[in-house]
Amino acid sequence: MSMTASASIILAAMVAVYIIAKIFKVSTELSIFAATLAGALVGGAGIPARHIVEGAFTYLDICLIFITATLFMNFLKESGGVAFVVRRILQRFHRRKFILFVLLTVLLLIPGMLTGAGSVTVLVVGGMVATVLGYMGISKPKTAAIVFIIAGLSAAAPPVSLWAMLTAAGVNMPYVGFFVPLMAPCLLLALMTIFILGWKAKPADLELALKELPEAPAGMNWLKVILPFLIFLILVIAGRIWPFSFPIMGLPLIFCGSAVITLALSPKKIDILEVSRRTVHQLLPLIGTLTCVGVLVQIMTLTGVRGLISVTVVTLPVMVVILTLFITLPVSETVLMWGSAPVLGVPLILLFNHIGLDPVVALAGMSVIWPLGDAIPPTAIIGRLTVETIGMKEPYKNFLKYCIIPAILIIIVGTLMVVFSKKLSFLKVF
Repeated sequence: MSMTASASIILAAMVAVYIIAKIFKVSTELSIFAATLAGALVGGAGIPARHIVEGAFTYLDICLIFITATLFMNFLKESGGVAFVVRRILQRFHRRKFILFVLLTVLLLIPGMLTGAGSVTVLVVGGMVATVLGYMGISKPKTAAIVFIIAGLSAAAPPVSLWAMLTAAGVNMPYVGFFVPLMAPCLLLALMTIFILGWKAKPADLELALKELPEAPAGMNWLKVILPFLIFLILVIAGRIWPFSFPIMGLPLIFCGSAVITLALSPKKIDILEVSRRTVHQLLPLIGTLTCVGVLVQIMTLTGVRGLISVTVVTLPVMVVILTLFITLPVSETVLMWGSAPVLGVPLILLFNHIGLDPVVALAGMSVIWPLGDAIPPTAIIGRLTVETIGMKEPYKNFLKYCIIPAILIIIVGTLMVVFSKKLSFLKVF
């Protein structure tokens, strides 16, 4: 039997086991792991303990970034900093829709940018932003669409873009030069989303909105909110400006430093153990997915399945590959979540690099499209979380209907970034 036929049988077995697991409503993480074991058994590798352990530690550094960044954001929320910012923005600009929309967009982008997870954006600021939008006369389905789309873009935005990081790691490409290629489209598309879906909004009912929003504790001020972020930026930028004289701290340690500063400046006492426990519980699905995906990629490499997928992708007509990105990327995200990046993203970037496209800009364009899959049933993890967080009672399809126009814009921008990546290579400033 040829290697291609053997790898095809193994891949078919993995897909079949995954589908069966999902039919029996097994979680995505365990479904991926079951499919991985099936691939190893069918491939004649038995249960390769060494490869399972190695694969489980593949994305340990990224898991540490998620945990420390989310802990920082949760400390900030628990200290009252998030509530303080939302209330002050609303009080100052409740009659100036343009400025209010811009500031709310930035507020929605920050948690996902720092953590790489759209779920953190939804949980940390989604509910409060939804309250403001609701008192501006925007319906619940529209509000849910705004929060979801911007949360997805926040996860794709720098400095922590999971899809870009996982794909770059898979092709041994340094995670450098992604800031502007990711930041520019994410910010532009986020602003377009809130203005398109909220263009009929009226000035917010200040009194009612403030009653529903959480109270900011006495003693909270702008300095206590901004200083942890300022320290974070200084440490990150210093490492890039003076790479040979400034100590390499790494993002996890920098986030820990910001979290400590947040605790020190908090005007009220924070239960560190309780917030830490809640953070780990909140991130458990994400960490479980990354761990299982690491094992999946390891076993796919061992059995030749990864090579089969790569060869299949690179031998397809380039035009077909590019024109179907709007289908393959979101669908792969729906099935494998973040695992779609190392499984599908790696061969795609190798193909684009081979034909002369800029891999950094092309990967940035793909990263913008990927989060759309988080709204597609049956998984729709971030989509359903958004709907539940803002308290939408209407059918889920109403939410999806308002996501269509922003999704089309995202697909167009992402695809054009891939096609014209060579001409856009000037964006790789840092």
